[in-house]
Amino acid sequence: QVRLVESGGGLVQAGGSLRLSCAASGGIFSNYAMGWFRRAPGKEREFVAAIKWSGSRTDYAESVKGRFTISRDNAKSTVYLQMNSLKSEDTAVYYCAAKATVLLPTALSGFDSWGQGTQVTVSS
Repeated sequence: QVRLVESGGGLVQAGGSLRLSCAASGGIFSNYAMGWFRRAPGKEREFVAAIKWSGSRTDYAESVKGRFTISRDNAKSTVYLQMNSLKSEDTAVYYCAAKATVLLPTALSGFDSWGQGTQVTVSS
């Protein structure tokens, strides 16, 4: 399994932007599909976005389509989540996830390495 460390969370006003980063170590990063999940207060962890090992395919939750963009830099072993037009309902702890696969998983069970999470708070 690969070790994942998220950064970039914080407090932002509604309508603002944040970029999350997730640095991976301990594995061949280009072998891994990467994903972002989030857990809002009182709710279960949910899928946000995922990107294939090559970066050639991405997938998004309906609630973030058109506002969030997932990308990766295999040379830096880092995946990003650019979040624009943030809403109060985006407030959550955001988790980075990884799975060594050629597929593009989107379910929690599709990933087997997780970061510790980074808090994003959107004030209205």
